[in-house]
Amino acid sequence: MARKPIGLGSGFKLKPLIVVLIRLKFDRQRRLSNFTFITISIQMNTFTSKVSINKPLKAVYDFLADFNNHRQLMPDNIQEWASTTDEARFSIQNMAKLALKISERVPDELITIIPAEKPPFDLELKWSLSFDNDHTDVVFTIGAELSMMMKMLASGPLQKLADHETQSLLNLLS
Repeated sequence: MARKPIGLGSGFKLKPLIVVLIRLKFDRQRRLSNFTFITISIQMNTFTSKVSINKPLKAVYDFLADFNNHRQLMPDNIQEWASTTDEARFSIQNMAKLALKISERVPDELITIIPAEKPPFDLELKWSLSFDNDHTDVVFTIGAELSMMMKMLASGPLQKLADHETQSLLNLLS
């Protein structure tokens, strides 16, 4: 029986993925002498940052809906930035190259960004907006499917990225 993805709020779906590796050992006569199963579990991890901006909802949404503006939100270790309204390509200093595209725009409410090419790990970025009296509340969420090893390496930088982007957005639009 197939397992259904478990909801994780904000539209994210948790898809448990288990990878089983088999390590084989052979003796000198090339006969199988031992084998070991190694299980690696990969799960969706979320990194969230929230900010309130004293601007109308439409102004914040219009800024985020154009990928050309996202360069201003990125940290200094982002290089080789090239973008259009819908897509951006860049490299992270001494790490990887990424290509992202806006996959969904819900006017004045939501912008969803996904990889345009195969990334080192699956990820989804969401900008959720809501207006409250005289300010716009912005929630930036990064969802990343990480193994336990990748989680140890990438959790800190991904949370810092979420915080940096929302703080940069606040500084730019205030």
